[in-house]
Amino acid sequence: MRHLGRPYHVFTHGMLDPWFKQTYPLKHLKKWMYWPWADYRVLRDANGVLFTCEEERRLARQSFWLYRANEYVVAFGTSQPPTESGAIRDAFFRLHPELYAKRIVLFLGRIHEKKGCDLLVRAFNNVAAAQPGLHLVIAGPDDGDLRPALMRLATDNGLSDRITWTGMLQGDAKWGAFYASEVFMLPSHQENFGIAVVEALACQLPVLISDKVNIWREIEVDGAGLVAPDTAAGAQQLLQRWLDLPESERLAFRRRAGSSFARRFTVDAMAESLLQVVCKPSAAKA
Repeated sequence: MRHLGRPYHVFTHGMLDPWFKQTYPLKHLKKWMYWPWADYRVLRDANGVLFTCEEERRLARQSFWLYRANEYVVAFGTSQPPTESGAIRDAFFRLHPELYAKRIVLFLGRIHEKKGCDLLVRAFNNVAAAQPGLHLVIAGPDDGDLRPALMRLATDNGLSDRITWTGMLQGDAKWGAFYASEVFMLPSHQENFGIAVVEALACQLPVLISDKVNIWREIEVDGAGLVAPDTAAGAQQLLQRWLDLPESERLAFRRRAGSSFARRFTVDAMAESLLQVVCKPSAAKA
């Protein structure tokens, strides 16, 4: 593209997050072998390098000391979910009728080490005794074969019957899980964007997230959820803070969650933001 004189843009989608450098140092060293001759030049010569939020843009500068890019933050989002209805909820409750009338804390995503699932289970273990109606739902595929260890952790605390493992949910059952829940929780160690977080907001479901979910600044500013560090203490703090809120404040969080999605994370907002960047007059290089 450079030799043809045609402008191009690069969407990194989290691949410059320094978490990968810290967690997989040998892989990072391998990448350094070709970074100066390949990816560095691709980014350097692009008309724009695109990030989905301010936090991702800031973190990208920490992965490789040889880094130069014309940076832009553009909106990212997802389509509107189906409208809440009894039929949508029933699609989920038919699979798990034992969850009727429970106060559901929902995790939906890959069961993976970076998602902080162990922090989630430990936090639930520490607050569940004082909250008899509270139930944890962990929905998603077990990519890292972590479920047995997490189940043992719950069993050791006598709470195995208060955690439901649904596997992957799709279609109405997935959206029914969002609508049936009281709050969504993701204490992740690294999350470039967190599409499930945005899907929760779209269903007016408040979110409890770590400050390693890169849209945490937007969530905090909008009052659409609570934020804490990606530690055991942070995860427990998130859950306890939520449970300590009066019902009126929890309802206010629900309203603000829906407003945050409508303002920042719809497909229309994403398209408009992207077009503003790629159609800039300065985008065409001589």
